[in-house]
Amino acid sequence: MSEMIYYDLKQVAGLAPSLATHMARELGRRIVAGGYEPGRLVEDEAALAERYQVSRSVVRDAVKILVGKGLLEVRRGIGTRVRPRDSWGLLDNDVLAWYQSAPPSGEILRQLMDVRRVFEPKAALWAAERATPDDLAMIETAIERMEDEKGSVEDFVVADALFHRSILRAAQNEFLSAMEGIIFSALLSSIRLTNKDPRENQDSIPFHREVYEAIAAGDGERAERVMERLLGDAGNRLGDRLNENQPDKAL
Repeated sequence: MSEMIYYDLKQVAGLAPSLATHMARELGRRIVAGGYEPGRLVEDEAALAERYQVSRSVVRDAVKILVGKGLLEVRRGIGTRVRPRDSWGLLDNDVLAWYQSAPPSGEILRQLMDVRRVFEPKAALWAAERATPDDLAMIETAIERMEDEKGSVEDFVVADALFHRSILRAAQNEFLSAMEGIIFSALLSSIRLTNKDPRENQDSIPFHREVYEAIAAGDGERAERVMERLLGDAGNRLGDRLNENQPDKAL
């Protein structure tokens, strides 16, 4: 899965193209992937300019971008240091997208799934109470797309993401809608471990359709319960695959 799929799902363009943003993206990917550990000093301005074949002013602009996202801090007389992860803008679209270029991290995937299991069942409950006819049509269309795309991992996960986004939006809560980036990042990252065989895609479709049917029937309790089961199943498969692969825990 690529960063561009994340940006397409979020309907955002990411950083505007320039030498500084290109360098910020490359350096940001390395930080997110654990190439620079929190607390570590990155190379000085001259060394970075040489590595990326840019001017020092471009380096300064790139560093400013990453400072703004909470990844770096600049201290006079000390240098540029990677900030602790709890200082990062973890909900920033670029940071979430950069995880798609990083090796899958078991700890990050577990944390993303934890957040989904907290918010999405309640979103399904509220969607059952508040969804408009247009909302219901969007959810059903996403399921139909999942059924049509079940032979392709990439197309299927995009349809899956659109299904979950439609439910968040149907809950009629702007703060929940703002969480959709977490769902996209979680789905795109975990799919690399849990669903490499397109033939496995069809196994999850009945869960999704049952969630939709409960929402369409206005049965909030059932919608919440089925969403919990759907995410529980996904979490179990993720845990099994993580245990099999023993992924890098550097992040």
